[in-house]
This record gives sequence, C-alpha cells and structure tokens, in this order.
Amino acid sequence: MADYNHYDQGHGPGYGQGNGYASPPSSQSQYGYGQGGGGYPPSAPVPASSPSSPYGHGYGQGQGGYPPSAYRPPMGGFGGAVAFPPGTHPDVERAFWAVDRDRSGRIDERELQDALSDAYHRFSIRTVRLLMSLFSNTRASTRAHMGPAEFVSLWNCLGQWRGIFDRYDRDRSGKIDSNELNEALRGLGYAVPPSVIQALIANYNDGVSRRGALDFDNFVECGMIVKGLTEKFKEKDTRYTGSAALTYDSFLSIVIPFIVP
Repeated sequence: MADYNHYDQGHGPGYGQGNGYASPPSSQSQYGYGQGGGGYPPSAPVPASSPSSPYGHGYGQGQGGYPPSAYRPPMGGFGGAVAFPPGTHPDVERAFWAVDRDRSGRIDERELQDALSDAYHRFSIRTVRLLMSLFSNTRASTRAHMGPAEFVSLWNCLGQWRGIFDRYDRDRSGKIDSNELNEALRGLGYAVPPSVIQALIANYNDGVSRRGALDFDNFVECGMIVKGLTEKFKEKDTRYTGSAALTYDSFLSIVIPFIVP
C-alpha cells in the first residue's frame, strides 16, 4: 500500500532545474507565497497523513499491490551501484524494489504507477507521466525511467501533498470537491478564480464540474500544474501585477509541458 508517511521534511529537487524565486512576492501579491521547490507544495512541511487516510500506514499489507514476499533486495549486477539518499526510510526503499521487476535499479512509468497505487485507488497513468516528467532526469529522446534518488524525492513530495489533501478533505470523503479545492489552493497562496476551479474539477470528471471531486492523484496533478504554471507566469510578470505580455511561442512553451507530459 502506498504510505507517504515516511518522507523527508526537506525540499528536494522537484522539477529538476529549480524554478522557484529568490524571494517571494508580498502578501498583497496576486499569487501569494510562491515558495516551495519544484513539485513540492509552496508551504512549510505539513503533518503526515492522518490515521483515517485510505493509504494506510504499514507495508505489511504489501506494496503497490504486491504481497510482502514480493520484496527482494537487489543482488547486484546493475552495472553500477544503486544508492538511496542517506537516511531513506527502509519502507521507501522497499516500495521501490517491490516494483523494480527486472532489478535494473530503475523503474518505468508502469512500475511507478504500481508503487504509488494501493488497494483503494490506482494512480492514473496521466498523473504518473506528469510526475515522471517532473522528477525524472531522463532525456526527452529516451524512455523515461526513475532511479532511487528521484523516487525518494517524489515520495517525499507526495507525503507533503498527502498532508495537504487530508487537511482540506473536511468531510473525510477521500475526495476534494470544488469548495475544498478552492480552500486548499488559497491555503497554498493561489487566488484561483471560481471559473478556473470549476474548469479544473471538470477536467477530471469527464467535462462535468457539478458535484465533481478530485481523488488524491488528480489533486496532486492539479496542484502541481497550478503551481508550475503560476511560477512560469511570474517569470514574465516581474512586478507581480497579475498581467504579463507573452508571445504566442512563449505561451505554448509554458503550457504544453504541463498538458503533454
């Protein structure tokens, strides 16, 4: 089961290149805080998921749909050392090796999907591909893979997003509705207008926003897209006025990486 409780409270590499700002805009800014590296939420580290979280707290149930016996540490032969960052929780290492079927020391998008999913909910492949593109250092011309260090960074990031999800899932439904999404984004410093909130909800509910809600993976994808696009826009809006002049080419270069992972 995907348990994001074992995460480092430090901010990892996120998108890989670090698109944050040297100093955040003021509290009167259109955008709020604007902090948090890469795919990490732009807030201070948050508590781990609550006991009521459907993602559970123990790996005794198996990881990513695999029984406990599926965990077999590598015996070498990767063509190089496979090292996790110092201090990595054993359960996070176990989650990686449980899905690394070929024992290559790298996992592809389907293996990542298995690692992040559990018996209650399966991560959508669209979300997985966005996460792979944000956290993997694989060249665009090759098939995307993720190594241990990248996996740990992603796991830590998801632990923080999980805490935010649980904080704003007021009715403990396991989903985030439009009101909760609005509160969550505002809590992160993003004053997203109601029309955009409805568009985001509809995007994950077959085009229908009414009574729609987001599962955890949809919420993560939505949050990362809002955060990433806002950061990119702020690069053009240097005075934080809420408006900027963009060429058509610049607009496409900003948007396409987030909608075509």
